[in-house]
Amino acid sequence: MTDAGASFDALSATGAQQLGGTGAITRSSVARVGAATAISAVCGYAVLYLAARALDPSGFSVFGVFWGAFGLVGGAAYGLLQEATREVRASGYVEIADGPRTHPLRVATGVGVAAAVVMAGSSPLWAPHVFTDSRTLSVLLLSVGLAGFCIHATLLGLLAGTGRWGQYGALMVTDAVMRVAVAAAAFAVGWGLDGFLWATVAGAVGWLGLLAVSPAARFAAGLRTPGDTRTFLRGAGHSIAAAGASAVLVMGFPVLLKATSGELGAAGGVVILAVTLTRAPLLVPLTAMQGNLIAHFVDHRGHRLKALIAPATVVVALGAVGVLAAGLVGPWLIRVAFSDEYAPSGALLAWLTAGAVAIALLTLTGAATVAAALHRAYSIGWVGATVASAALLSLPLDLTDRTVVALLCGPLVGIAVHLVALGRAAR
Repeated sequence: MTDAGASFDALSATGAQQLGGTGAITRSSVARVGAATAISAVCGYAVLYLAARALDPSGFSVFGVFWGAFGLVGGAAYGLLQEATREVRASGYVEIADGPRTHPLRVATGVGVAAAVVMAGSSPLWAPHVFTDSRTLSVLLLSVGLAGFCIHATLLGLLAGTGRWGQYGALMVTDAVMRVAVAAAAFAVGWGLDGFLWATVAGAVGWLGLLAVSPAARFAAGLRTPGDTRTFLRGAGHSIAAAGASAVLVMGFPVLLKATSGELGAAGGVVILAVTLTRAPLLVPLTAMQGNLIAHFVDHRGHRLKALIAPATVVVALGAVGVLAAGLVGPWLIRVAFSDEYAPSGALLAWLTAGAVAIALLTLTGAATVAAALHRAYSIGWVGATVASAALLSLPLDLTDRTVVALLCGPLVGIAVHLVALGRAAR
């Protein structure tokens, strides 16, 4: 493998051919990530389908909480993706000859191991409030899976920063396919809840396969960025805090619901499935395309508010179609696919889809904010949205009503924070 520290300067001459340049994000790059996202989404739906068919609603609520918990910690790890993408993209792939430099993948490995140790060590304090069944296995898988996913997310960021969208998509697909393969095996042999817990984290080691077969991925893994480790961690820390807060709303919402509601039971299983299914069509692609979005906003650093208009319009348009479809045909589709035990109303599905649109818009404004290196505003926006949603979940309403209110209104706080920060930066 080429020594990245010695050969980074060569990219200034060959970057356009090898890495796609630092210009605008092309339709080809979006198409590649879009195709990978579609495959990942289908695989995610397949895992949920198999779990819902193999488990009753009460069992599915337990699985859903673990699925959400791993989504939460994995979402927090996406802060490493964001910082790696921004650092590499902003540098224009040309490493300075002098001064301190940081190896993001090595830093991510250290962060992952440390996070896994802290999570496992602190589990007696929080695990009894989150996991009701298979508690020891859940903590073990969550800790080890987080360590692997820190490396996974950072490698995605390095690939996005260097425009290696083919490898970026391949890593996404590898993660998703490994999950569904284990889930299918668990379903076939009747492994039960434990099998689906293993399936949830199975893709966290997919980066090993990509590094083994792809020279381009190995090259990206060896890249170093300007600045020392402390500087990288400072920026990544804000991104991780914000990404963790975003993950609570995007993937970890079942955990928040469990923490604020106590025992969820069968009704909780129905709500968790409805929340997961209504947000996936918008939020899975947006989460997968964080590299594209941040690179896009970095490239349009002179007018990021204007650069928000096009993707926001697409999100709102697709969301409007989704709200209508969810209300009209959603209940029938869920009954056919998951049995009559899961029977949410059309109104609930439509409102939950509207909440997904709000979170999708918050994801867009967050990507623009982190691309502008406004790390403090980025984290405050997401943390504010999460705190607002958690507060709204404590309202004296039934489970479905407060879920809708929290998901629809909480994100508006974060959107306002991000837009104000971007407006001040532009002025």
